[in-house]
Order: sequence, then structure tokens, then C-alpha cells
Amino acid sequence: MAEKHFIEVLREEAPAVSEAFFNLAGTIEKDGGLDAKTFQLIYLAIKATVGEVGAVSAHAGMAKKAGATRAEVLGAVLVSLMTNGVHGVSACLPAVLDAYDNA
Repeated sequence: MAEKHFIEVLREEAPAVSEAFFNLAGTIEKDGGLDAKTFQLIYLAIKATVGEVGAVSAHAGMAKKAGATRAEVLGAVLVSLMTNGVHGVSACLPAVLDAYDNA
């Protein structure tokens, strides 16, 4: 049986906290001064830096929907080479491209 994603657990165990978190995230995305594509590319770069494969995979499709090209998604993940070395790239690069291609 697959382990539950933290978001599922958060929604089940702390619904008020989950709602507050997603309201905050939505507000940052909506009112943070960035267009949707730029927001998603920055998010991908940050999550790749810390090796968050699940988040990068999920947001690759969002970036594509927001107008990001495959090259831009690749570039966002490659930025983590400069900030964190190969850790984020090795963990996230195959996943982000697969997710983008299948979005």
C-alpha cells in the first residue's frame, strides 16, 4: 500500500490548518506580483533545490498549463545546480520532464 502524501494527511488530520495553508498559497500565487508562468518556474526551481520530486512532478503540469515551455521547465530545475549542486537535479530532472511530457 502506498504511503499517503503529506497533503492528504494534513487535510485529514488538520483540516483548518490545511485550509489556511492553501489559502495562503493561493493568495501568494494570485497577489504576489508574478504571472502564473513565472510563479510556477520559480516554484519548480526552489523545490528542485531541496529535491522534492513529488512537488516538481505536480507543478510541471501547472507550469505547462501556464505557458511554460519544456526548455523553461528544464532550465528552472537546472538552476538548482548553482544553488545546491547535483542533489536536486539528480532527484528531480527525470521526474519533471516526464511529468511535463505527460501533462
